[in-house]
Amino acid sequence: MIIEINPHNIDKRLIEQAVSVLKNDGVIIYPTDSVYAIGCRLKSKKGLEKLAKLKDIKLNKANFALIFNDLSMLSDYVKQFDRATFKLLNRSLPGPFTFILEANSIIPKLFDSKKKEVGIRIPDNKIVNEIINLLGEPIATTSLHDEEDELLEYFTDPYEIYQRYDEKVDLIIDGGIGQLYASTVVSCIDGEIEIIRQGIGELEL
Repeated sequence: MIIEINPHNIDKRLIEQAVSVLKNDGVIIYPTDSVYAIGCRLKSKKGLEKLAKLKDIKLNKANFALIFNDLSMLSDYVKQFDRATFKLLNRSLPGPFTFILEANSIIPKLFDSKKKEVGIRIPDNKIVNEIINLLGEPIATTSLHDEEDELLEYFTDPYEIYQRYDEKVDLIIDGGIGQLYASTVVSCIDGEIEIIRQGIGELEL
């Protein structure tokens, strides 16, 4: 199923529909401020297992990031970080960045793993932010790769996503044409700032 949400005039009923799917252990495809992403409710074990299966990996080997809608949620999932890291996050987010931080003890339990680090995102996208605000918890997420296109690494056209994934996921959100490039990945472990992957976001140090 696909629904169209106008990011400039968001229909709350459609947001509620997406949240209902997530609360019922569903997997959704949705727009961000970079490429389209696929995800589920973080605390849904069924959803996490379905997401891992779609990526053809075991859950304990999954490297999913977490999408938040503001920095206040972070303290529940990551260890305390220094003031310089906070300032970097505060001036960069919302934006097309994935920041790798030290995970607290909750993350390994959720993923049945020994994960010590976790990527966090706060996209500059009203649709996903509204979803998380209503959901009340993060979305476990990964970028939606197009394995069949030799030129483009990611999907940009929601209709093409629908054709490929309609029977594989519970809901697809058409939020307009997606970007060609993924988020910039930045490691902030031990207070050391390192760009792991240069994407659409330009980091200001």
